Amino acid sequence: MDKRMSTAEVVAGLRDGMTIGFGGWGPRRKPMAIVREILRSPLKDLTVAAYGGPEVGMLCAAGKVKKLVFGFATLDAMPLEPWYRKVREAGGLTDLMELDEGMFQWGLRAAGMRLPFLPTRCGLATDVVKLNPELRTIGSPYDDGEVLIAMPALKLDVALLHVNVADRLGNTLVTGPDAYFDHHFARAAEQCFVSAERVEERLELDAATARYNTFERYLVTGVVHAPFGAHPTSCPSDYGWDMSHFKRYAASATDEGGWQAYVDEFVAPGEAAYQEKNGGAERLAKLPLPVF
Repeated sequence: MDKRMSTAEVVAGLRDGMTIGFGGWGPRRKPMAIVREILRSPLKDLTVAAYGGPEVGMLCAAGKVKKLVFGFATLDAMPLEPWYRKVREAGGLTDLMELDEGMFQWGLRAAGMRLPFLPTRCGLATDVVKLNPELRTIGSPYDDGEVLIAMPALKLDVALLHVNVADRLGNTLVTGPDAYFDHHFARAAEQCFVSAERVEERLELDAATARYNTFERYLVTGVVHAPFGAHPTSCPSDYGWDMSHFKRYAASATDEGGWQAYVDEFVAPGEAAYQEKNGGAERLAKLPLPVF
């Protein structure tokens, strides 16, 4: 059993109109090599679900997003992701499900458990309900009678994740200090594709490393070897985010013809050229991890 694939093979299997979930968190451990392959493809009318970072902004700028389901869209040091902000302010995003971060996680968990919804107190007495009229409440069947929000399952056609290490069987390791909610994305999806900094023949897990394996290999449809595949986002414990690249990317949102110029320089030439444009492997490996 060998699940190894290329980014081109992953994207060739995607279809217009799919609901795609992107793992990671803001500018952290996003599957950006696969995102760039999507940008080079004709895919369109996507429903994107994410704790959003640059993947959200780039896909919105490229006109590929029909609906956005998200908890936020940020580059951290830039509180609002610049292209998401520009497209939304211009009226280019009208189909939105903007959720509390906990509600988003609850929706993924419900999908992974094959449940239609999970009850939550998150969002009650807030504008989350007002801005998402499709949300419903449900009364507790027990004596307390409490009224709760029934957070609907966020069912994904595909989850796209980036990890530190994988093997040909689909086993994965996330060695950074936070696995985020990638395991929920994997379980909520019909198919899950994982890009990895390193791909080995077969992982041998022991008591010390087993905790880095946060979801089962049977959930993984395909594995892509993509060194620096999270750039410009960070990939702890391997490298930090590239703030100089983020600044150039953000500037493109204010320049006339900025998006096409960004695509021409960083996306269209392909992944090898992208890395060279950003200083090559030696520089990328030395990007410092941010300290909070």
